[in-house]
Amino acid sequence: MTTERFPNLAQRLQNSAASLLLLLFFAAVYTGLPYFQRYFSHRTAWAGREYSYKEVLLIAMAGYACLLLIFYLVEKSPRISKSITCLAAIKRFAAAPRQVWRKGFTPEERLGVLSVLLKGFFAPLMVVWLFDHTATLLNNGLHLVRGWQESGISARALTGAEGYWFLFRLILFVDVFFFTLGYLIELPRLKNEIRSVDPTLLGWGVALACYPPFNGLTGSIFGWHSSDFPQFVDHPLLHLVANSLLLGLMAVYSWASLALNFKASNLTHRGIVAHGPYRFVRHPAYVCKNLAWWIGLGPALIVASQGTWQTMLLTVGSMLGWSTIYVMRALTEEEHLRSVDGTYDEYCRKVKYRFIPYVV
Repeated sequence: MTTERFPNLAQRLQNSAASLLLLLFFAAVYTGLPYFQRYFSHRTAWAGREYSYKEVLLIAMAGYACLLLIFYLVEKSPRISKSITCLAAIKRFAAAPRQVWRKGFTPEERLGVLSVLLKGFFAPLMVVWLFDHTATLLNNGLHLVRGWQESGISARALTGAEGYWFLFRLILFVDVFFFTLGYLIELPRLKNEIRSVDPTLLGWGVALACYPPFNGLTGSIFGWHSSDFPQFVDHPLLHLVANSLLLGLMAVYSWASLALNFKASNLTHRGIVAHGPYRFVRHPAYVCKNLAWWIGLGPALIVASQGTWQTMLLTVGSMLGWSTIYVMRALTEEEHLRSVDGTYDEYCRKVKYRFIPYVV
């Protein structure tokens, strides 16, 4: 009866067990390492109560584990999951490390290991960021609504800090929402299966340099002087124009994530996306995020201009360093995509410019 209702039951159970084992491993890593213990102790208010990132992560992992069990039981044609392939590769390496080191993993093993590492690193971060953005977005929205109920809608509320932060969080919510789904969900029917993960140290290095805990080291090298809400107190028109432009750039940044949809993730080839802002340039998200950062650098540049030339050089050099990281990310991503098949070269023939149309 059971085998008739759930054909290939053994494969289903193996997929479930492998995924649960890896989930427990990453839960132990994220809740056990000292850095992440501090990082995940951050708290966000939600519905009158504060939640730590750790609580959010553990609840999300438990829910995700339940959904995986349901999926593995009901999927029509169960295949060997990437979790099983990853664990098999680890087992083979543990049994004969020298041989595996010399000959390397098979393509399937490498894809399994790198996919698990990719999801295990990025998915927990995206989950807690999504919760934080959602909570802050709703809190800002409720604050605006209460203000409007008490004193009516005002241009000051819409264009001031309250309205700005609501829009900014809404934009980031869209971005993180699709990347969270991209890391957690991989289905043939969604056409977002991971075909390849960048196997190079350089590709991983420049990507991880932008995420915790590694972005702390990047920040200690380059510094950070930009602001998400730059203040031009003595120039109200400049303040309005600069922050409106910053929001516009970040909106295009999230539009790129919306275009990627379920394919949104770093370091992967999941099929080429050529609609949305990707019709115009090949790396719209990186361009818009960095241009927004340069706008946010404005107040720091004004202060630096009143000091020594060394101060100005350090301020500009800081953002140049971060922008260089993103240029390297774009170049390594293109190299990886080209190495998989010819679809990216075909896309490049249609969209010739990496960053700025008709320029570069």
